[in-house]
Amino acid sequence: MSWLLLLYALPVKRTSARVNLWRKLKKFGAVQLKTSAYVLPDDAMQYERFQWLSKEIRDVGGEATLIKVAQIEGMSHAQMVRLFNEARAAEYKDLVEVCRRAIARRKRWRGGALATELQKCQRRFREIKETDYFQSPASHDAQMILGRLEKLLAPETGPANHPRLDAKKFAGKTWVTRPRPGIDRAGSAWLIHKFIDPKARFAFAMDARKGGRALPFDMADVEFSHHGDDCTFETFTKRFGIRDDAVQKMAEMVHDADLEDGKFQRPECIGINAVLSGWARTRISDAELLAKGIECFEGLYQGLIK
Repeated sequence: MSWLLLLYALPVKRTSARVNLWRKLKKFGAVQLKTSAYVLPDDAMQYERFQWLSKEIRDVGGEATLIKVAQIEGMSHAQMVRLFNEARAAEYKDLVEVCRRAIARRKRWRGGALATELQKCQRRFREIKETDYFQSPASHDAQMILGRLEKLLAPETGPANHPRLDAKKFAGKTWVTRPRPGIDRAGSAWLIHKFIDPKARFAFAMDARKGGRALPFDMADVEFSHHGDDCTFETFTKRFGIRDDAVQKMAEMVHDADLEDGKFQRPECIGINAVLSGWARTRISDAELLAKGIECFEGLYQGLIK
């Protein structure tokens, strides 16, 4: 794959032109390499966008050079993709925070204010998604919390009212979840292995439909995921009727660490979440990351059982 590199220089006094250019670069999802160097994936639409920006820069007395390159020295393809995904992840994170604040203040909204806020968040999600050129895993977190916000306006039947599932029918399955598993996915994987499917195998995919016959969990619009006010870990405990006292405490901890709504005032898993987030930034594989998370939860469980 090739890249489009825009190099430019603007007159010092052209502050408004500089701000206008920055806004358009941000809107297009361009990533900054240096002070006056931005990059986009090479395709017809991005090429046209950079052409127009080059013309605008020259029209205000600046200089612009548009280059198509197969590789940027010192940066591998994977590193370039990581730059784009990190940029989108930061934008998704901001959106998640807006959604969380809306959920926390849901009882204070008047009239159609909550519906209006939801529409703003949905619009912002679509804007970010348009520039999410490499399908950042963070998009699922935003999509799932948007689902929670939507359900506040159109409540669904909670998972507690769904038929109880028999763990024996789920033995020896392959389970699929999103890459770079965090607190809820790692905790749910531990729960699956410990109480539901001791021979469970785990796979990773951005799209549940690409998992084949694997059972998806903690992904948008799947059975084993967030439902109502529950995180995925809580959904599993209810669907499979897991009554273990230590697991119930862990469910509260995972809820507070994952949803950050302070519902149970149980901060114990926040540290595990921070550790998993740190490991996720390293080069270890998704399988290794999940294995480390499962080990953390097994240690937590052993510390809670009496």
